[in-house]
Amino acid sequence: MTHKAYMIGAGLGNLSAAVYLIRDGKWSGSDITLMGIDAHGANDGQAASEFETEYGYGRLGNSRGFLNRGGRMLNEETYENLWDILGTIPSLERPGLSVTEEILEFDHAHPTHDVGRLIDATIGVRDHGPNDYVHMQFTQRDRFLLTKLMLMPESRERELDDISITEWFASSPHFFTTNFWFMWKTTFAFLEVDSVMELRRYMNRMILEFSRINTLEGVTRTPYNQYESVILPMRAWLAGKGVHFVNNRKVTAFDFRDTPLRDEIVVTGLRYEDTATGETGVIAVDEDDFVFDTNGSITDSAAIGDLDTPITEDPRFGPSAELWKQATEHFYGLGHPEKFFGDRSQSEWLSFTVTTDSHLLINEISRITKQLPGNALNTFVDSTACLSIVVHHQPHYRAQKPNEGVLWGYFLYPRRSGDFVPKPAIEMTGREILIELLGHLATADKSATGIAGKTDEILASIVNVIPCHMPYASAMFNRRAVGDRPAVVPANSKNLAFISQWCEMPFDMVFTEQYSVRAAQIAVYHFLGIPDERLTPLHHYEKDPRVMARATRTMFR
Repeated sequence: MTHKAYMIGAGLGNLSAAVYLIRDGKWSGSDITLMGIDAHGANDGQAASEFETEYGYGRLGNSRGFLNRGGRMLNEETYENLWDILGTIPSLERPGLSVTEEILEFDHAHPTHDVGRLIDATIGVRDHGPNDYVHMQFTQRDRFLLTKLMLMPESRERELDDISITEWFASSPHFFTTNFWFMWKTTFAFLEVDSVMELRRYMNRMILEFSRINTLEGVTRTPYNQYESVILPMRAWLAGKGVHFVNNRKVTAFDFRDTPLRDEIVVTGLRYEDTATGETGVIAVDEDDFVFDTNGSITDSAAIGDLDTPITEDPRFGPSAELWKQATEHFYGLGHPEKFFGDRSQSEWLSFTVTTDSHLLINEISRITKQLPGNALNTFVDSTACLSIVVHHQPHYRAQKPNEGVLWGYFLYPRRSGDFVPKPAIEMTGREILIELLGHLATADKSATGIAGKTDEILASIVNVIPCHMPYASAMFNRRAVGDRPAVVPANSKNLAFISQWCEMPFDMVFTEQYSVRAAQIAVYHFLGIPDERLTPLHHYEKDPRVMARATRTMFR
């Protein structure tokens, strides 16, 4: 009997599941169908004009330039599953190399070394003096609470149910004023209201990065944006294997087989809507077929603006989470999607992409931050809305012209007002966001001929600034309890698996490409009967005495 696989969502997780089915399960690609409503991937996109036809996005007054909705950092040492899966995929530009080899070769040739990680109005770049961000600035109480959290065994994780980071450090609010916290929260996008359970996982899984967080030396960069460097090669390889890609298809409901005690999960049909035509239909699913569902997306319900237009917030519950919610109405034990998608105040960001037709702005940022493009994540510690920017290695897009520059930034607190534009960041046009950024750069610029005197010239070089509101950008970090996320393959599920940042796996950490690919491998191996012993081994640097010694020294800086 021939099995079929239906994949709801065409992001990294399901692309990886398809690769595992073909590579390790010896499946024919023609038996796999990937259904997506967004053809650009979650991390990076293409020309802004192409998003006008995507699900949920409307027309732009200015559709020039590029749109990068979010950014994700890779890590060579702890993204074991990602490098394994990309090791199978050939490079589109470098014959004879895998995508893993291509990325690591580029990264080793262009290593990250951030010397302008924190910027404030008093001294500019925090690279000297008592505020030098080499110093974590912990008190003894800070160290005690952080160590207590890190040493808590996974078997006791339930003790952290629904506890926020603020609550864990309630006896030492000083923790939130430290260099460490400014760097940690803006590197990994944690908020004070987020789950301390997730912070514990990060501190263990990423302990190798603790001692070098001030320079971000552990960040692995791709040659271009991650859509072009990772997603496109995967799609090309899968298409060459005969995999079917169906765009504009939103799965709206599962049909389940009715059992007397509802003690087995068997998907028998997928109800869908064509988002381009409005047509609806049902895909029949045999009991021997497999369904892989992306039960949550950070780009769901996103809204974009342009240089002179602010975003208009999309109030809809995310479509991927809506489908997950429908499944929970049929069965117990599939988690609680409302914990992650019911309170945007815990998870929303406002990101923005700047496209210029000259290198003036990027050159000025390089001068102020003392580093070349590709090295920096700069956080303005005085920014009320917590503004950070990333200047990518240029070009960031293959279509980028030699004279064009692209940079990306985000506000962690988009409801807070700007310091130079007196309105909440979420209400700003792209032009106003740029003015806010230039204000912070000018304040930090200590040179005699500073950036403030070049404002008009910089404004004249702007092609577009596109704000993007993502209500669920960091929803995977929301306060949660054990059981709020479903298992990758829920108990008694015969043919349904969840692959996303909202499924439950031990030890590993969400908001990473690694998590999605790991979930894909677990799901495929379970359905195909491949023993767990053959899962890609994970490193446990938290058990390495040398790593822990370096972390301890860093904690006492």
